[in-house]
Amino acid sequence: MRHYIKRRYHSAKRIVYTETLIDFREHIWTFIGAFSGIGLIGFLNSYYLPGEANIFLIGSFGASSVLIYGIINSPLAQPRNLIGGHVISAFIGVLTYKVVPGPPWLSSALAVSLSIVMMQITQTLHPPGGATALIATLPSAKIQSLGFLYVLSPVFSGVMILLLVAIVCNNATSHRSYPKNKHWYKVWKRKY
Repeated sequence: MRHYIKRRYHSAKRIVYTETLIDFREHIWTFIGAFSGIGLIGFLNSYYLPGEANIFLIGSFGASSVLIYGIINSPLAQPRNLIGGHVISAFIGVLTYKVVPGPPWLSSALAVSLSIVMMQITQTLHPPGGATALIATLPSAKIQSLGFLYVLSPVFSGVMILLLVAIVCNNATSHRSYPKNKHWYKVWKRKY
């Protein structure tokens, strides 16, 4: 019995060790991707807009960077989810802000909950999309002045920059492959 427990203990220890093994190359490519993606969006913002008009860099892009550069094999980090989640959520956020003239807490709660449901329906669930919808409903003069242009720029243009950088950085070496499914652009059939 003691031998059996000892063998199981060593086996479990080896599995935990290999699962938590830190690969320094992964960290380097994660850093390069995130730095390049966010840096490029920030650079374009500062190049085309005055310094105080920081509208290209929205908070949800930071959360997306964690997924698409750090956990590249996650289903939530795939291009379809990245693009669809942000664009659908941005559209719902702007629409909710325009249709629901009530207090900001109401339109914010409605936008986030509707965007989650729509991402589930369209199979494009991307957690930072909820933040994109929330940002669209906040009483910010910069964001509100954009109206539905918020969907195209900063959201769609920023997401495309993040995606292109992710494709380049995550495929730069043989041990990383992104996207997980090379046919991500195909519409998956619903399974009911």
